[in-house]
Amino acid sequence: MAELKKIYRTRIRSQLEQAGGKAVSYKKLYAGCKGRKPSAATFAAAVAELKKEGVIIESKSGIKLCGSAGVFPAKVTRLNKTFGFIEREDGSEVFVPGKFLMGAMPGDTVLARLLPQRGESPEGEVVAVTEENFSEFTGTVEKNGDTICIRPDSISKELIIVSELKVPVRVGDKVLAEISRRGERHSDHRARITSIFGDSKKAKSSADAILHINGVEVDFPACVLDEARHAEHVGIPEGETSRRLDLREETIFTIDGADTKDIDDAISVAKTDSGWELGVHIADVSFYVKSGSELDKDAMLRGTSIYYANKVVPMLPKELSNGICSLNPQEDRLAFSCLMKLDSEGKLISYKFSKTVIRSRVKGVYSEINKILDCTKNNSEIPKELAEKYDGLVPSILLMDELAAILTENKLKRGAPQIETSEAKLIIDENDVCVDVQKRERGRSELIIEEFMLMANTAAARLAKESGVPFVYRIHEDPSPEKVQELVDIVSRLNIAVPHFSSVKPKHLAEILEKTKDLPLAAAVNNMVLRSMAKAKYSDEPIGHFGLVLEDYAHFTSPIRRYPDLAIHRILTDLCYNKQPQKFMQKRYAGFAKEAAQQSSECELVAMRIERECDDCYCAEYMNAHIGEEFEGIISSVQEFGFFVELPNTVEGLVRIESLKNGPYDYDGHFTLTKNGKNIYQVGGSVKVICVSTNVSSGQVDFTVVGDCRDEAESQ
Repeated sequence: MAELKKIYRTRIRSQLEQAGGKAVSYKKLYAGCKGRKPSAATFAAAVAELKKEGVIIESKSGIKLCGSAGVFPAKVTRLNKTFGFIEREDGSEVFVPGKFLMGAMPGDTVLARLLPQRGESPEGEVVAVTEENFSEFTGTVEKNGDTICIRPDSISKELIIVSELKVPVRVGDKVLAEISRRGERHSDHRARITSIFGDSKKAKSSADAILHINGVEVDFPACVLDEARHAEHVGIPEGETSRRLDLREETIFTIDGADTKDIDDAISVAKTDSGWELGVHIADVSFYVKSGSELDKDAMLRGTSIYYANKVVPMLPKELSNGICSLNPQEDRLAFSCLMKLDSEGKLISYKFSKTVIRSRVKGVYSEINKILDCTKNNSEIPKELAEKYDGLVPSILLMDELAAILTENKLKRGAPQIETSEAKLIIDENDVCVDVQKRERGRSELIIEEFMLMANTAAARLAKESGVPFVYRIHEDPSPEKVQELVDIVSRLNIAVPHFSSVKPKHLAEILEKTKDLPLAAAVNNMVLRSMAKAKYSDEPIGHFGLVLEDYAHFTSPIRRYPDLAIHRILTDLCYNKQPQKFMQKRYAGFAKEAAQQSSECELVAMRIERECDDCYCAEYMNAHIGEEFEGIISSVQEFGFFVELPNTVEGLVRIESLKNGPYDYDGHFTLTKNGKNIYQVGGSVKVICVSTNVSSGQVDFTVVGDCRDEAESQ
């Protein structure tokens, strides 16, 4: 059969080539392939194989070679409710409207062809699904008449009928389902429900579903837990402290959020006649997580801890993350310290990486340190409870603030864009319900930690580059010329003077932000600048960091919650502590550094998306208790379908264009909806809105505008 199928494949291709791009019927092709020993089954297998490989395509008119039909193979990368994206073999993406997906699912291999391009992205349609690779999806149970259906969260806006029930469900349940039978449209698919997360109106149910569908394992395998418990039991082995630099008598302490349990960095500072001595002391996680161990394998797969609402899915078990590796106050801990000397202007003069043992004096809290700094600045008395907690540490806190101010000024002099991001603090009650959303404020202590960590990260990258060893760098590439030009066009339309440049530098973006920082458009311009920049990622090549304006940068300071930090601790240990030769370092770490960088970059993107989606669900849950209430916010972005409004507490909701009175409105393609040529709704504008609906399951909040803004604008 194999030999006959091979003959059939050759004859099929030959006949189609002779047809010159015209379709040939299945019957005619078979007739041309029969020979002396006809086999319909073998012929059908040959056709199916060629279709799956993307060599031929079959339609109502017959069979063609894909090349002659303008058809190409691709893989479905992701779906939204109304559209999807496929990836060609060269890596380029093609946008596919939902009606042209033919029921294709993420991971499917398809045949597609291009359509006339309407926007900036190439557009296409799926003509055949050649390999099905998708199964699970999440959604909400609904009823269509007497039929139980699922409203998918992302793969389609169509209801999918449930063909069989393995578990009892109720309307409104958030569920996990799998495709049991495929159709040629998403609405023709059939599914079976396999798990129930709970009420879709509860953010926790949706967050659990988001974690599951993204493949996040909340629990650790038994073998990983066994290693973590063993490490916790052993603690600091006898004799280990004598092998290390003993810093337990030094004034070292941590500064974190009040609820932080995985504390991986501590700091110390001293002023000298010539400048400063800065110590950044990081939990020595690599001492406990050995290369090749089950802990290490699992940590690399996870890549990072995931934080959302009041929860964390840790990269390492709590026995390590909250226990023996966490720099808890008044407990001996193993650390990897970066000991730096800076001149009076904050320039890094020298540095040394040492394995140390430390004892943090106190668990500093951002809000408490900020209070101490405010009291000192205002010459007011520090509250008694804070004075007692930080007894003997206030002089160090003031020195830290002084040095951080110098380092911040240096960053501004380098031309680093000061991009602001709105971060929410979600207040969750004992029932796992979001009862408040607050804007997270950054004070001086947050900046102190940020600046000191930047210095240690810079020193780590500089040492690796100068030593020529494989490493995992944190890189930020230059923005693409296309995105920069788009930013310039948009900002110019807002009548904001744009600096002249032939090649964009960080200082040019910093200048745009500086010019607009006091304008109503500040937040919008900030977001535009952010979107124009490339995404930071990890690499084994030291190409520098555009946003920070640093030639050398890596992530050294958070090995409890980021795998790249753990990876470079392992490399630096062999470089600085075990004094391994360069040849050994290259052989041992070249492949590891490349793999760790790629895996960490991918995991970071997934984690960021999960955190954003989960937090959106909790924000929608909070707003569900405020339907009908009036708020004032700022228009954060404008789209063809409406505009988004951000409230002072960072919650963002959509005002749909069909909800606006006295339409129609014209969209300028950038940031404005106009009526009769007048700007009515523009990015940065203040607007009063009413919360009219929420969808906790999707994290969607809908607003309507209070009053008729068009009349208000025309009366001015």
